[in-house]
Amino acid sequence: MWLMLFLISYPCIFSYAASKTEPLVWTGSWTTAPQSVEPNNMPPAPGLANNTFRQIIRVSLGGKTIRLKFTNLFSKSPLTLKSVGIALSNGGSNIYKKTAKVLKFNKKKEVTLAPNTELTSDEINFKLEPGSRLAITICYGEVPSDLSGHPASRTTSYLLNGNKSTVADFSKAIPTDHWYTINRVEVLAPKTAGAIAVLGNSIADGRGSGINKQNRWPDVFSDRLLKNPSTSHRAVLNLGIGGNCVLRGGLGQTALKRFDRDILSQNNVKWLIISIGINDIGGCRSSEAATKVAQDLIDAYIQLIGKAHAQGIKVYGAPILPFGKSFYDADYRQPAWVTVNNWIRTSGQFDAVIDFEPVMRNPEIPNSLLPDVHDGDWLHPNQLGYQKMGESIDLKLFE
Repeated sequence: MWLMLFLISYPCIFSYAASKTEPLVWTGSWTTAPQSVEPNNMPPAPGLANNTFRQIIRVSLGGKTIRLKFTNLFSKSPLTLKSVGIALSNGGSNIYKKTAKVLKFNKKKEVTLAPNTELTSDEINFKLEPGSRLAITICYGEVPSDLSGHPASRTTSYLLNGNKSTVADFSKAIPTDHWYTINRVEVLAPKTAGAIAVLGNSIADGRGSGINKQNRWPDVFSDRLLKNPSTSHRAVLNLGIGGNCVLRGGLGQTALKRFDRDILSQNNVKWLIISIGINDIGGCRSSEAATKVAQDLIDAYIQLIGKAHAQGIKVYGAPILPFGKSFYDADYRQPAWVTVNNWIRTSGQFDAVIDFEPVMRNPEIPNSLLPDVHDGDWLHPNQLGYQKMGESIDLKLFE
């Protein structure tokens, strides 16, 4: 019954991805930006070592053949995966047992990732419906003390004692809202399919969205793409990191430093949305610093656009949302915001502009958000705000 529901929701997608008339290429269906896990975001007791951890993700593009990528990129010690199971999630901690399969790495179930490395599994036949929830269940062996992952999952994961990578019932597992080790899911899809990468900060990453609701603005955007026959073959890859900066400081590697890995190394990316910069402006401590950061941001955008264009990727710019009344608000920061946004909108450097401000800005106080679209801090959207953002994007830009 649940398979029927997915096919009804997205009537055109799976048949498109399974077309035999076009060459198939690896295309990202889901990804998350890896970072070093902070001490306060580490797994709960008893920890990952020699235990099993189930993580739930929402994919975008569907397919019949998939592969997964895992990361130990920011760790100084080896990471052992004793076994990795995949299955369709029933929406909570449990899986549909009949869909469960075990991944292999160079034809072996167990693999050890060296420090500062990443690894992709062997391809596997797996009927992945578009927009579905995939459970990735890892039985760990040796685990570094400095983990690599993506703490801000906005999705509950489940920790269970022992090796239970294909066990269906995780009802007694310990819940925690973090992702560790998982990095990408790719599907074989027609070359005319394509992925849309989103380079962003906490607003792309979904701070203020609902836990387990998969309602960040990239999720809302992805749902619309999948339901639209002209764009049903488009994936959305969310490379947002909360607290991330373009130039320096912040959480995670800067956008400039992670761009080649997080964006350019993705397979079959045809569009890039750049929606980042507020943390750089918010970190300024003087008018002089803000003026310099504004110009440095513009220079950085030009650099990123050039790199993407060199790979045939169209680049769309998203102006920075208003932040009046927020903890970043200061008279000397507002001119920098205006300068950067004017450049995004008028420079002609971007192939198009995706402007969220018309649906988010308070017309009575133009430098602040509407009172009902933020999460209480006048900076991060709430669930209504993310819905408005995702619904405001012109899908014709991706046909």
